[in-house]
Amino acid sequence: MNNTKSLVFEELSVEDIGDNHFYTGINTPMKADAFVMSDADKKKKIEFHFRQIMETLGLDLNDDSLRGTPERVAKMYVDEIFSGLNPDAKPKIALFNNTYKYNQMLVEKNITFYSNCEHHFVPIFGKAHVAYISAGKVIGLSKLNRIVDYFARRPQVQERLTMQIARELQSILETESVAVLIDAKHLCVSSRGIKDSGSATVTSFYGGQFESPECKAEFLKYLGLQTTFND
Repeated sequence: MNNTKSLVFEELSVEDIGDNHFYTGINTPMKADAFVMSDADKKKKIEFHFRQIMETLGLDLNDDSLRGTPERVAKMYVDEIFSGLNPDAKPKIALFNNTYKYNQMLVEKNITFYSNCEHHFVPIFGKAHVAYISAGKVIGLSKLNRIVDYFARRPQVQERLTMQIARELQSILETESVAVLIDAKHLCVSSRGIKDSGSATVTSFYGGQFESPECKAEFLKYLGLQTTFND
């Protein structure tokens, strides 16, 4: 982080930083010893602390409906909604030679994803649209969905999620020509704070050939989005 950005952060409150979706880099912030503890031990620790949170809120954990909630939350955090933090959960990707010489863009649109805001730990959900132009290799279509899902299953900000998906595809496919567009709703906006349930957030990444106005316009046309580019 450069000194200018550091000064900006120092002038903002924790709440300001969260509401303005600042993020510190493309990599998810992780401790060096993040994977020393086993998943089983993580679940036990999360269960204990979540029980404390519920009791602090005044909930009666002797109630049949609430008794198992700390354990359920712990399993959900580790095995499901934050499983993308674990490198072992990264999808195994097989590449194939582009033997049919298809040299136009391939678009996989309307990939449904669910994530969680790293500032308030409430859901982010929406659609991801990804595209690439082969430089000699192609990828199975379902793997595009799996890559989106993997990076979504961690505490996120939408800007970072967009970049992580794009950079991963560029690395795997060995091409700069990758585009990613994400259209999502944030419950940290609609259920708290300003409580605006009608707004959505759009982020995008364009690399290689997608940086040209013509290629970008073609991609957006496939998504049914408006563009100011004229032929």
